[in-house]
Amino acid sequence: MKMLAVWLINAVCLLLVANLVPGIYIDGFVRALVIALALGLVNTFIRPILSLLTLPITVLTLGLFSLVLNGLLFWSVAHFVEGFRVSGFWAAFWGALVYGLVSWLASVMLLSRDD
Repeated sequence: MKMLAVWLINAVCLLLVANLVPGIYIDGFVRALVIALALGLVNTFIRPILSLLTLPITVLTLGLFSLVLNGLLFWSVAHFVEGFRVSGFWAAFWGALVYGLVSWLASVMLLSRDD
């Protein structure tokens, strides 16, 4: 049940990000649910592999390259999901950053820690 709540929170946060960050467009709530699922799968399966492969550059940049990696993964999901458009790298970079912060904040505020 908690996983469903996190999924819904992430979809709503994606819609909020589309309204806050110029260059990010989402066609509706159902599309936001699909995008949230795709981002979750990408962050679960692909991001750890890419993080390991880019570890040297991440260490050299004192961890800042992980923000670039988040933006690139956010942008790549837009290429695979119909109805999700990101106009360029910087929109993806800021979109991923805002999405991560808003999603984290909403999860902390809405989900109890007792579970």
